Amino acid sequence: MLDRHEPLPAQVGVPRRRTNGIAAVLRSSPSRLAILVFVSLIFVFTVLFMTPWASADGSTTHFSDALFTAASVVCVTGLATVDMATHWSVFGKTLVVIGTQIGAVGVLTFASILGLVVTRRLGLRAKLIAAGDSNPLRTHHGAVPEGQAVRLGEVGTLLATVAVSTLTIEVALGILLLPSVLVAGIPFWSAVGDSFYYAAMAFTNTGFAPNDTGLTPFAHDYWFLSLLMVGVVAGSIGFPVIRALTKQLRHPRRWPIHVKLTLVTSAVLLVGGAIVYVTLEASNPETFGQEGAGRTAFQALFLSTMTRSGGFSLVDFDELHGSSLLVTDMLMFIGGGSASTAGGIKVTTLAVLFLAAVAEARGRRSMEAFGRRIPSDVLRVAVAVVLWGATIVAVATVVLLQITHESLDRVLFEVISAFATCGLSSGVSAHLPESGKYVLAATMFLGRVGTVTIAAALAASQSRQLFRRPEERPIVG
Repeated sequence: MLDRHEPLPAQVGVPRRRTNGIAAVLRSSPSRLAILVFVSLIFVFTVLFMTPWASADGSTTHFSDALFTAASVVCVTGLATVDMATHWSVFGKTLVVIGTQIGAVGVLTFASILGLVVTRRLGLRAKLIAAGDSNPLRTHHGAVPEGQAVRLGEVGTLLATVAVSTLTIEVALGILLLPSVLVAGIPFWSAVGDSFYYAAMAFTNTGFAPNDTGLTPFAHDYWFLSLLMVGVVAGSIGFPVIRALTKQLRHPRRWPIHVKLTLVTSAVLLVGGAIVYVTLEASNPETFGQEGAGRTAFQALFLSTMTRSGGFSLVDFDELHGSSLLVTDMLMFIGGGSASTAGGIKVTTLAVLFLAAVAEARGRRSMEAFGRRIPSDVLRVAVAVVLWGATIVAVATVVLLQITHESLDRVLFEVISAFATCGLSSGVSAHLPESGKYVLAATMFLGRVGTVTIAAALAASQSRQLFRRPEERPIVG
């Protein structure tokens, strides 16, 4: 019988300190591991983007631009300080696609998928790591009392869903987009590359365009634009929701509460956002004011979809009314679903806060939805996510205002877009000084890694409190 402190045969030749250190990180905090892997991945892509092969003219890209691009790609944001269509070579654009694929599914989930492919099995530790990547509420030690969106025994199935759905949706979108790209006059092989590039950017909610004219050639191609919306929505609802829809499509009553809250809240925000945009911009001649009713409704729906983290745009945001910009800020800050390619505080966070307000107004002690009771610790996490997110946005906005001396509405728009990994831009990113690029890159990183992950990493070692202090109520409100 081997002593627990002796190295296993598979570990022969590996320094014990290094092995024990890695194992300790895995055991103590998957959240810290996620941060470590994200930072390492951004560093690797920064080095690759700086190589002469990555740029179209063979020159070396400046470190700040390479770092910003790497952060934007790995964090699937979509903001850029260089022209993404003309600055990068074929190798550079390939790096963009690869980086967005890894960043979209989550680095720990991606690593688990690779391990499953190579070893054809998934150990308990890998299941715990992947489960934590798909559900931040698993960041504490021990058993989770409430039912999860993804149970531990279903992690292997979820990983298969992530891999298969990503490949299937992107390939299908690429094939369906190809005719529109060909009609736009792009040569065949370039059109093939552009089609699958658009498909990848839509599903990963990144929003980069492979051509320097962006969506201008497709501004009136409803087929092309509708497919982009389908890809963005599919990526933003989350892989647990995709799994539930594919497994129990005909039995919605059996869906977990996470799936129901995500779908209902997403639909309300999508339709509600479109209605608000039509109301606010119908009289604006620079945006929807000179369009017909059908065109206005479609553009409003497209804009509402892309503010949820899609990143594609048909309008100039400098032309929007201030009220519309504020609505866009709010929609971007909310973002998409949990365990998805979208960013923001997530729609389930908003739903939980709303349910808590309703329960308080009705004088009920617990939150309820769809015949289920939601535990109070979920509310604490939701409040923490919103407060940490608002703090990150506020600090980054103040710092960038001091650096750029731009107007508040433009800087706030850019910061929220970075934090929510949305990718819509007011034009601030393209003219940032070097220090501003680092600030916005850090904001993208914090937004993608997640405020829950950051908080869990800082407080990974939890201690049980065996006593309760005397209760006293402060005045609130």
